[in-house]
Amino acid sequence: MRPLPKLTPENEFFWTSGADGLLRLQYCEGCDRYLHPPAAACPDGAGAPVVRAVSGRATVVGVTVNYQPWLSDMEIPYIIGLVAIEEDPRVRLTTLIVDAEPEDVVIGLPVEVRFEQHQDVWLPVFAPTGEAPTADGDYVEPELAPVRPMPVADKFESRVALTGIGMSQVGRRLGVSPMILAEDACRAAVADAGLTMDDIDGLSTYPGGGGFDSGFSEGGIYPMANALGVAPTWFCGAAETAGQSGAVLNAMLAVAAGLCRHVLCFRTVWETTAIARGNRANTGVGGGLRASGEMEWRLPYGAMSAGNWIALMASHYFHRYGATREQLGWIPVTQRAAAALNPSAIYQEPMTIDDYLGARMITTPFGLFDCDVPCDASVALVVSAADAACDGPHRPVLVEAAGTQIRESVTWDQGTLCHEPLVMGPAAHLWSRTDLKPADVDVALLYDGFSFNALSWLEGLGFCGEGEGAAFVEGGTRIALDGEIPLNPHGGQLSAGRLHGYGFLHEAVTQLRGHGGARQVDSAEVAVLSTGGGHPGGAFLFVRG
Repeated sequence: MRPLPKLTPENEFFWTSGADGLLRLQYCEGCDRYLHPPAAACPDGAGAPVVRAVSGRATVVGVTVNYQPWLSDMEIPYIIGLVAIEEDPRVRLTTLIVDAEPEDVVIGLPVEVRFEQHQDVWLPVFAPTGEAPTADGDYVEPELAPVRPMPVADKFESRVALTGIGMSQVGRRLGVSPMILAEDACRAAVADAGLTMDDIDGLSTYPGGGGFDSGFSEGGIYPMANALGVAPTWFCGAAETAGQSGAVLNAMLAVAAGLCRHVLCFRTVWETTAIARGNRANTGVGGGLRASGEMEWRLPYGAMSAGNWIALMASHYFHRYGATREQLGWIPVTQRAAAALNPSAIYQEPMTIDDYLGARMITTPFGLFDCDVPCDASVALVVSAADAACDGPHRPVLVEAAGTQIRESVTWDQGTLCHEPLVMGPAAHLWSRTDLKPADVDVALLYDGFSFNALSWLEGLGFCGEGEGAAFVEGGTRIALDGEIPLNPHGGQLSAGRLHGYGFLHEAVTQLRGHGGARQVDSAEVAVLSTGGGHPGGAFLFVRG
């Protein structure tokens, strides 16, 4: 059934205010602004906010029609909207748009609040007022924090290298223990680096021990240390990092600081087997559990997937820049052509743009082939001290720069309207730590949980201007293996499988070593890589050693 928010002293005013038909939000009198989600204090330091009733009028700034049957008590299709309140358009609510046909809900549509009571919760939903949509409203993007300059000239990146990679079997519903997958990948990576387990003095992973039942972890550092017989001097397993590759960044920092010499990094997913075993409810919150934290603002509205959340930004991008689904489709179509040359890719059969457009819709504007492919697999790599890198059997891959900075709200629906959130920070930060430019990059490994993610990274990293990404990828020639900037030559997560960012790390090393075989990018010497976005993302610039 539909997950409802867990009521707390901090949020109860919002979720119960509909009892008298009024929408209430926090308001900071010191700086004359509304706040959402609720906060203990105003971010500007102006003191504790008060609760104030608002008119309940708002404007649609993002919309997606969901066709995926996430919840048994919500009939599909249903319309998820992102609305900006009339009193302060900087404050937005993820909600349901009711009493409207999907084709009538557009950017700029005036709406007003209604309330649906579910047990002790009054969910604010919105219905059209009957007024005409505003004429191409100018919705201001939130101002980004400035990029911080390098605090020291001596970069930690110059003290580390990637020396080994390993990958387990990759497949759908393999039915194999995630520990076996992880061990296979880890032992392969250590051997690839020309090392033994006795040389490994550090372990790092994402997200750590959490997420096991959902198929997003093998169990974390502790069981892997036992399984591999490693006694690390340093270890880290955490989810709050700069993208999934934040575990690799943590390893680099530990090696650069001299705490260890060779860190084994690993990431395991077994999502499809976990679902087949019944470990994971389709909603992510089931059994009558209440949603809390950031999920309480999305799950009650059937926005169960990152696809729903990112689609809201994609809809605004399409509206503002005139992009089309056919243009976006060239990302999955081009990556499928590359995946045909990758023996370990999940999907290798050819796909045309007509196949893409004809696939079933998931959540507008995303169809089936805009979404990454859940799978079972593990990837591992070894981060070594630079002065030890030349001892291995392969040419080392050096780290030119890392991008990690957060420059905008980490609350998805309060930040950018035009891109996947939390992309612009690490992208700009990356270029602040190197003299190289986008024109120097030979291959791009960009996160594609959904096709729009990769489009956002292309723009954020400067391969084209903001709003120019859809035209840039149209036709696929610029992002093909022999194109201007080859994109995800292994097929990305859209075709090769959702390795949750680590497939990009494996492919970056493969390409810079020149080991790509039929999919090898000619003379690849510089690779850019990104993971995450939405939740804090991260970026790397790697160079051939």
